[in-house]
Amino acid sequence: MKLSLVYLLCLVGLGSLLATTPAVPTPRTVTNINAGWQYLENNTTQLAQATAATDWQPVDLPHTWNQWDAMDASPGYRRDGGWYQKELTISGPTDARYHLYFEGANISTVVYVNGQRAGEHVGGYVGFEIDITDFVRLEEANTISVRVDNGYNRDVIPSQKADFFIYGGITRDLWLNVLPKHHLQQVHVSTPEVSESVATTAVAIALPDTVADHTIELTLYAPDGREVVSEQLQADALDGPVSLPAISPELWSPERPALYRLRVRLLDGEALLDERTETFGYRYYRFEPHGAFYLNGERLLLRGTHRHEEHAGYGAAMPNALHRRDMELMKEMGVNFLRLGHYPQDPEIYRMADELGIIVWDELPWCRGGMGGEAWQANTERLLREQIRQNYNHPSIFFWSVGNEIYWLPDFEGGDDERALNAYVAKLHDVAHTEDPYRLTAIRKYYAGADLVDVFSPSIWSGWYAGVYTNYRATLRKNQEQYPRFLHMEYGGSSHVGRHTENPITGTGSVNEDDWAEVANQVNVSNIAKSGDWTENYIVDLFDHHLSVTETEPTFAGNAQWAFKDFGTPLRPQNAIPYMNQKGLTDRNGQPKDAFYVYKSYWGKEPFAYIESHTWTHRRGPEGKARNLPVYSNADAVELYHNGTSLGEKTRQVGELPAQGLHWDVQFAAGANRLEARAFRGGEQVATDTLTVFYDFQQAGNPDRIDLGYRRLPNGNLLVEATLVDADGVRVYDYEEEVYFSLDGQGELLKHYGTPTGSDIIQMANGRAAIELIPAAEGRATVEARNQDFKGSYLTIDFTPARR
Repeated sequence: MKLSLVYLLCLVGLGSLLATTPAVPTPRTVTNINAGWQYLENNTTQLAQATAATDWQPVDLPHTWNQWDAMDASPGYRRDGGWYQKELTISGPTDARYHLYFEGANISTVVYVNGQRAGEHVGGYVGFEIDITDFVRLEEANTISVRVDNGYNRDVIPSQKADFFIYGGITRDLWLNVLPKHHLQQVHVSTPEVSESVATTAVAIALPDTVADHTIELTLYAPDGREVVSEQLQADALDGPVSLPAISPELWSPERPALYRLRVRLLDGEALLDERTETFGYRYYRFEPHGAFYLNGERLLLRGTHRHEEHAGYGAAMPNALHRRDMELMKEMGVNFLRLGHYPQDPEIYRMADELGIIVWDELPWCRGGMGGEAWQANTERLLREQIRQNYNHPSIFFWSVGNEIYWLPDFEGGDDERALNAYVAKLHDVAHTEDPYRLTAIRKYYAGADLVDVFSPSIWSGWYAGVYTNYRATLRKNQEQYPRFLHMEYGGSSHVGRHTENPITGTGSVNEDDWAEVANQVNVSNIAKSGDWTENYIVDLFDHHLSVTETEPTFAGNAQWAFKDFGTPLRPQNAIPYMNQKGLTDRNGQPKDAFYVYKSYWGKEPFAYIESHTWTHRRGPEGKARNLPVYSNADAVELYHNGTSLGEKTRQVGELPAQGLHWDVQFAAGANRLEARAFRGGEQVATDTLTVFYDFQQAGNPDRIDLGYRRLPNGNLLVEATLVDADGVRVYDYEEEVYFSLDGQGELLKHYGTPTGSDIIQMANGRAAIELIPAAEGRATVEARNQDFKGSYLTIDFTPARR
């Protein structure tokens, strides 16, 4: 068939049009690549040796190789190298840029693509990007190999003398970013001037390259989604931050965390080359000299806590759901302030702080170890810059801290020299203000440099590492007079879940009651940390007293309790749960302790009542002796019932102790005592709590044996309980020695979790210890509980359904 001339001309014209029409740009894509990795526990630095190994194991990210060995009975934990590998088919345009974005890998990371070294990063608590463009084979399987090493390197902060585990591995999410050839590299949003009625916005945009006719479009959206401002400018006209028209802002605060969105587009004519959306907020804050903290023109008492990034069974490799759970539980408790101890944390934490309205003190991981030489200083300064740049837009961050206890236990000769330290702290202060002129710098427990930063926290541990908790008010006032911008970071003490006493050791008469500062060397020091009983009762009383002070000091700026959740540390092998710092308001699994409810009674919004204590259900005392029973609640009033009889209604009074006046003398009867607390607001019942306490009047004899029994838990596991009794089977409440659990046969003990029922070595709490057992489908298990006093008690469990 012959084609007509017209048709041929049409084809030629169409071909010419197709040849000259520019391709539609491909927008950036961000893909999570956590799933389907292989892990090799081998410290070789040679890729070929790692690839030839045959013992690779499947894992998903986040991952740490210290998930279990951090909490086992052996001293130390694995600090060495490990390998990750994945086959990844990568698709996209040939002129795009291909980057791997690590939210965090600890400590040193080297990345290979198809056998070639693509890049590296040093520093474990900040995100970093590796450009793999030159090594990628498009539309083919690419071998991604990553070596991570958490080995001891004194040139990288934090020091190994820091009181927490430095978990090795790819401990946060990993992403593949496919970026257009011309793309927005970084967008920083500043709010130079903010008041109740007017706010200005400055946008700093980084571009790796530009074309003269490229356009940048900026669109500002209000918290309700309305478009507020839209501006355009030529990309090659960028010579500094872009100022947007002033607006009347909705201010960000803990009560109303109003978040704005800024959409930034890079355009080539009408074609969209790249787009980023940044979330930020408007707020302004200040300190009265030697006084209160003000946010948006009103006094705000900073009600804070601390967080380490780890969880039972996960170590630092926590999924986002667990990060969110931590933050939501803090908000439920009433927290409006969070110090991140002692390093930048997962991006999910900052997102949640923005959304929930929690003010953040973000901390450079210079924790102990003193100052090092040129390599150490270069790494430390770089990590501070990276930390600020990647977290710049979060309205929740108010403070950049340059360190904690920096002079303690120097890793370098002369590393604690004050003159050198002062010069370097001053330099970091200047770096922080150069990177971000709109936030305050801070430091904790470096007295020689207190005036080198904007905000200072001394070390005040009244009632734990020094003195007694009743000196807290005088200590606060003394420090407030000394430091112009004073916040108190870290206070509290350890509590072992289930350990109780009718008469907590307070230190009165046995310690120097006027002391308040922790000292570096705890040898031969008399304090409650060493001589106390680690009961939940004592810690409840300590926090109750601290809160009665801070909530009634009219010019106090605020503080942060240490710490929200129990966390692991290699420096505390002799604790009640070995290698656990047990100062948390929750255990390592996030289960609230008694102290959590003390805070909630002062700070929480949702009404509740909590009878102290749900972990103290078996008590003893002389017949006829009344026991004072607190009920912690944020209601206006509470009425307590004992075995159906009202003991009266009491009104909550902030500052009255204990429990803000909500406490009753209870005359317990022998046997079961049913307690019910009814909480009221505005005369309406808003919450209840019930508790049954078994009480006896008999005195136990000498410890005789460990009795073992078990019961089924709602999660399907068996709780094996070891109880210390005398010769007549009466429980011995004051026995507190370690118990060692072991298992022969089928099933599996939950151990190395660092929790009250997930540790195979644990001190008894009121003569009791317990561990969870995952049952088998069939067969038998023999559980043993022993210690040096009692050579072993045995319990055999038959998993066969008919016999169980």
